[in-house]
Amino acid sequence: MNSLEINAKIINDEIITDDMFERVGTKGLSGETLNKPSLTYWADVWRRFRANKLAIVGLILLILVVLTIYIGPLLSGKDYQYMDSSVKSLKPNSEYWFGTDDMGRDIFTRVCVGGRISILIGLSCTLVMFVIGSLLGAIAGLKGGLADNIIMRFSEFIGNLPYLIIVLILSIVLGRSIFSLVLAMSLTSWVGTTRMVRGQILQIKEQDYVEAARALGSDTKRIIMKHLLPNTLGIIMVTITMSVPSFIFGEAFLSYIGLGVRAPKTSWGALASAGQQRLMFYPHELFFPCLMIVLTMLAFHLIGDGLSDALDPKLRK
Repeated sequence: MNSLEINAKIINDEIITDDMFERVGTKGLSGETLNKPSLTYWADVWRRFRANKLAIVGLILLILVVLTIYIGPLLSGKDYQYMDSSVKSLKPNSEYWFGTDDMGRDIFTRVCVGGRISILIGLSCTLVMFVIGSLLGAIAGLKGGLADNIIMRFSEFIGNLPYLIIVLILSIVLGRSIFSLVLAMSLTSWVGTTRMVRGQILQIKEQDYVEAARALGSDTKRIIMKHLLPNTLGIIMVTITMSVPSFIFGEAFLSYIGLGVRAPKTSWGALASAGQQRLMFYPHELFFPCLMIVLTMLAFHLIGDGLSDALDPKLRK
């Protein structure tokens, strides 16, 4: 029996065997405890998202804004249209938390109701942008050829249309309403999403799983809905979170110049427009709607930055 058979070594004329050593660092550990628990894709995204403190701050801030605009009128007990001539242009106090305007209406309640309309317009425009842009981009990227050329040339034509002229024409034809405002704002917004999704589809459509689905007889609709769009969902979600505040600010700008929602409905932009005219003597009328716009845009941008980092595979640990 040689030295290999007895698993021993001779060092300085002494026989050293494996039995003379003790393994350290693995006592009481099984194979299961040495491995990290497996996480799904979205569970891992949430883990990385909540590790971003600024993103969590943005999420909490957005929740507070939403709760305020929906619960605020119930707490104040005021009607946003009710006018009381005896309390005109009051500064913020214990009864009127944001003060009153020149018609004696409670600004806090009007800010809350206006926030509902502003956020509704922002979400509606984002939804239209997401649906149209994603589907057209997926079709252009997957089909290629003539379909790709038609879609991209059409998107270039729509993207070059003057934005304010479209809003003005639709306001004249359809009237100043939330529907016409959403239609005008989302008419050209899908162009950028279409190009982005098309570029992503061109990168992944040659992957093995897409070829396998095509070989198994899957039609274009199934390939887009089951394989391509889910794999571009990460970058689309980041785009969505960045688009909502852009639409809210766009609505505020249009309302500020008189092309937004019509009274008696109101929005943050309409309130800011009314407050700007009385800025020198009653700055609180402009401050509070502008504050809500800033907080909402800040919240969405912080969430968007957090999602961008959480969904980036290069930053995955």
